[in-house]
Amino acid sequence: MAEHTGTGPDTGEQALDEVVRFTSELIRIDTTNRGGGDCQERPAAEYAAARLAEAGIEPTLLERTAGRTNVVARIEGTDPSADALLVHGHLDVVPAEAADWSVHPFSGEIRDGVVWGRGAVDMKNMDAMILAVVRDWARRGVRPRRDVVIAFTADEEASAEDGSGFLADRHAALFEGCTEGVSESGAFTFHDGAGRQFYPIAAGERGTGWLKLTARGRAGHGSKVNRENAITRLAAALTRIGDHAWPLRLTPTVRAALTEIAAVYGIETDLSDVDALLDKLGQAGKLVESTVRNSTNPTMLDAGYKVNVIPGEAVAHVDGRFLYGAEDEFRSTLDRLTGPDVDWEFVHREVALQAPVDSPTYARMRAAVEEFAPEGHVVPYCMSGGTDAKQFSRLGITGYGFAPLKLPEGFDYQALFHGVDERVPVEALHFGVHVLDRFLRTA
Repeated sequence: MAEHTGTGPDTGEQALDEVVRFTSELIRIDTTNRGGGDCQERPAAEYAAARLAEAGIEPTLLERTAGRTNVVARIEGTDPSADALLVHGHLDVVPAEAADWSVHPFSGEIRDGVVWGRGAVDMKNMDAMILAVVRDWARRGVRPRRDVVIAFTADEEASAEDGSGFLADRHAALFEGCTEGVSESGAFTFHDGAGRQFYPIAAGERGTGWLKLTARGRAGHGSKVNRENAITRLAAALTRIGDHAWPLRLTPTVRAALTEIAAVYGIETDLSDVDALLDKLGQAGKLVESTVRNSTNPTMLDAGYKVNVIPGEAVAHVDGRFLYGAEDEFRSTLDRLTGPDVDWEFVHREVALQAPVDSPTYARMRAAVEEFAPEGHVVPYCMSGGTDAKQFSRLGITGYGFAPLKLPEGFDYQALFHGVDERVPVEALHFGVHVLDRFLRTA
């Protein structure tokens, strides 16, 4: 097959139909990940593998734990000297309470040009885009410039131990030659409320530091004086953690984001007072505000078993995130904030990531978005959370967030991640297929 070239939206109509159908059908496959191994991705993995096989692409299914299935496939490029590109998406989703939703979260209902259900933006839409694009290539006789390795993973919404972590640690050979990768949370439309549209491409992630805090004290009767109350000790530590003002730390990606966003508004970039700059940027500042500092948010408590009994132990969990290059500061600060009476440990830790914004791959992502959304401003940003790119970084793969969607004003994409009434417009999926096709062929 010869590499297809040219300009304009040359993706076949069948691909546009398929991306909508695949998104809906994947949503209907309940892959809820409640943590602790409570998930079965295999039906979705088999679905994705079947769609690849129909296009003559040979999938490999891999499991660390029964039912926690991953799919990997490789499409050969036209330039054997080029490094390979990883394109990955996870198959699991977070829980959804049906009573809270306007439609059943696993219905995959298509209504008024919108696909509804858990996974519509996180991230069965991207899984469907990948499938639609590569199947379109097969029909049109298209090959990408570089080898493209496709991975559909399990367990991203928990520890990734059964997903990307397992693949990186046990099946590295499947990713031979991959130097860069793309996945979720980038190239979506962000409206600033004043008529401007941004398309942020993720070029970094904060590190993940999920913490367990344990306070120990002297158990006793609830009516007695007790200066060694484990709950009191834990509560004091949590208050210090929740009230802590983390210092400003700017990574190269965040500096670039602030500079490029400010340039759109004609605002001088004064990095000596970032908080003031964020205020000047208005709604656009939300793309950056969560990534200029480390953070720690207490999220869970577990203590006691009876109102008149002082327990000897109290436990809490904290969602911690740290910037690239700031993990040592994160650790030492937690030592200080918890104090001598509370121990802390990581229950899940993954590295912070940094990707260059002056790379040829970033430039090609930018060009692909600008071709189909010339009115938009493409800017870099750093994700406040994390993705499977963390695990794949163990293989030396530099990760970007690039799952393109063109969204209407008032459609709060980021709020729908793990939110109620998660949904994605059909037109957004069509845009994503066009942009992803253009990027992957030329990357």
